[in-house]
Amino acid sequence: MDAKTTWKGKLSFTGTGDSGHEVPLGASSSVGGDDDGLRPMELFALGLAGCTGMDVISILQKKRQEIAAFEVEVHMKRADEHPKVFTEAEIEYFVTGKGVQEKAVVRAIELSATRYCPAQAMLGQIMPIVVKYHIYEDKGDEKQEIVVSGTVDLE
Repeated sequence: MDAKTTWKGKLSFTGTGDSGHEVPLGASSSVGGDDDGLRPMELFALGLAGCTGMDVISILQKKRQEIAAFEVEVHMKRADEHPKVFTEAEIEYFVTGKGVQEKAVVRAIELSATRYCPAQAMLGQIMPIVVKYHIYEDKGDEKQEIVVSGTVDLE
């Protein structure tokens, strides 16, 4: 896999991946940037959320779960001192649908974490990752009701 960044001025770059898609990169005005793009470290969190999210939704669809909405949030803590590396992460899955089975959600999360998501496998080697899920019943008209919340033990 290859990637490149092209400087646009100050602390602004355009990042380009193997796929040819581009993403703006920037820094906050407090450090001399124009606040015009994602921070490079945000891309780690987005990559983790996207990697596991794509796995989990694909597995849930194969398990014929009726999903109406799906979100993945990643919360990452960083060290206080430079180079301010990530020290721990939490992944939260929010699944909304009709009759979604908790067992299917947990298994999809486990498979993503242990077999399919290279971002989670790699980051999990350097820091603890806590995994939580929330399943909501879709009540129509954009209404939902919490069914169950839990954690997945990946140890």
